Amino acid sequence: MHYKNNNNLSILFVCDDKKSIDKVIEILKKRYNISNIIITDCTKKAFKLYKKMDFNIVITNFSMVNKDELKLIEKIREIDFEQIFVLISKFKRKKDLVNAIKLRIRYFIWYPVQKKEIIEVFDSCIKRISNKYEIQYVNSILEHYKLAVDNSTILSKADKKGVITYANEQFCKISKYNLNELIGKQHNILRHKDMPSETFKDMWNTIKNKKQVWHGIIKNRAKDGSSYIVDATIFPILNQDKEIVEYLGIRHDITEIEQYKELLQDELTNTANGLKQKIHLIKEFEKAIDVSTSFTRTDTKGVITYVNDKFCQVSGYKKEELLGNTFKCVRHEDFPSLFYEQMWNDLKNKKIWRGIIKNKDKNKNNYFMDTTIIPIVDIDDNIIEYISIKHDISEIVTLNEEIIDTQKEVIFTMGSICESRSNETGSHVKRVAQYSYLLAKLYGLSQKECELLRYASPVHDIGKVAIADSILQKPGKLTIEEFEKMKEHASIGYNMLKNSNRDILKAAATIAHEHHERWDGTGYPNGLKKQNIHIFGRITALCDVFDALASKRCYKEPWELEKILELIKEERAKQFDPILVDLFLNNLDDFLRIKEKYLD
Repeated sequence: MHYKNNNNLSILFVCDDKKSIDKVIEILKKRYNISNIIITDCTKKAFKLYKKMDFNIVITNFSMVNKDELKLIEKIREIDFEQIFVLISKFKRKKDLVNAIKLRIRYFIWYPVQKKEIIEVFDSCIKRISNKYEIQYVNSILEHYKLAVDNSTILSKADKKGVITYANEQFCKISKYNLNELIGKQHNILRHKDMPSETFKDMWNTIKNKKQVWHGIIKNRAKDGSSYIVDATIFPILNQDKEIVEYLGIRHDITEIEQYKELLQDELTNTANGLKQKIHLIKEFEKAIDVSTSFTRTDTKGVITYVNDKFCQVSGYKKEELLGNTFKCVRHEDFPSLFYEQMWNDLKNKKIWRGIIKNKDKNKNNYFMDTTIIPIVDIDDNIIEYISIKHDISEIVTLNEEIIDTQKEVIFTMGSICESRSNETGSHVKRVAQYSYLLAKLYGLSQKECELLRYASPVHDIGKVAIADSILQKPGKLTIEEFEKMKEHASIGYNMLKNSNRDILKAAATIAHEHHERWDGTGYPNGLKKQNIHIFGRITALCDVFDALASKRCYKEPWELEKILELIKEERAKQFDPILVDLFLNNLDDFLRIKEKYLD
């Protein structure tokens, strides 16, 4: 027989018989492909070598009554009680055999050395080594699987009566109990008053059936009285006699998802008042959100070796379509190659990787997975495969996008309503939004900031809803008192929006407050100067003035383009940021194209 890693085996040969050495080594090299063999006839040198190196087998031909030779074996036994010895001996005296047995030497080759006997002994030795490595390998894999589950889930064990016997760190963290407070207690220490007793009756009736696994959503109460929600799977652990010895519980925290669902419904109700389509959408989102868990394994090259039913369900692919292939079939083009290069770099460095990945299923539909990938290493610390635990969070991502879209629509609607009170058209807020987006890009703001400004700028004059129609719609010039009243709209708009935690509404509050500030510090309401004015306010100010001058209002006719440009040049470094003025003038054709596209 041949062990697959024979070329990695090492042998210490302590022998003074050249004929025996030559015969044994010839067989070891030719039959077993073992080349790492160190030979010495000195017991002291042999022990020094043993302390420096790892040897799978020690071969010796010395007498078992020689004190130095006995001492060598005894010292080696102190270092490694399981060390494999092969003794080449004539055993002329019974005492030799007794001493060998006492030293736990199991393998013997008798003089004169014969090929058949050498092969029998080393076949047995190598099989023993192979079994030892196999056991170590299996134990290592088992420990890594345990670690993977322990790191990615909330885990507990209970005896047959439901008494907690183990809880991992994640369990203690979410329940706010320490381990000593949990061990020996029933799980009802965590029971929340909102949970019906029928749920737990159903769970016990299910798991007491040895082949049944219970799955459901449970609301728990932490030590401090706070609540949390978990997606729980409980199943029985059986012994060799098929008797239940304990129960294992694996849970995933879905508190944030459930809370966010409620928050979303409140947000949509409050911000989309009057938008019938959005209200209909709320009802659709009241359906329960399913939290799915997928488990996959790949080899070191990313080739899929195992997928569970959940992953097939989410991806739309059958197992036979996935096994033997990579995950490129579900990769979404929105995620660049650099993203996966960085992920693989972490994994190859034996780091656990976690992140949210956008994928596409077999029908090209998008879905999002909260993914944890764990490198699995063998006893030599070499990566042998990767396992991945994934939770489908597509619903929550869709909901998040929906609330952002709703904010955009509500803000635009609010801006349009405000402009209509001033006898202005909704095209004004569209143009200001597009002008602001273009100028922000020219200024060098990030794509996220440019988008935020475009969505928020339509409500720059939202405060005008509190200004009387007699002022807003006055066809002539305002009196000093009327103008002072008009100026209040900047602070009113800010106060209307400032308490929101949403990015778009926070940006809108800043724009409403600062779009009438001037570069030279003579603006209102706070007389801010230069860079103390937020860049969103500076951009909106220029875009708003340009469009207002170019549009017909209740108190004026539209200005000629030449006259508008002359005023903007005059107000450079006075009313307007000089850099923004230069960017606007140098790219005037792009702004005029927007003006033509969104005519009143």
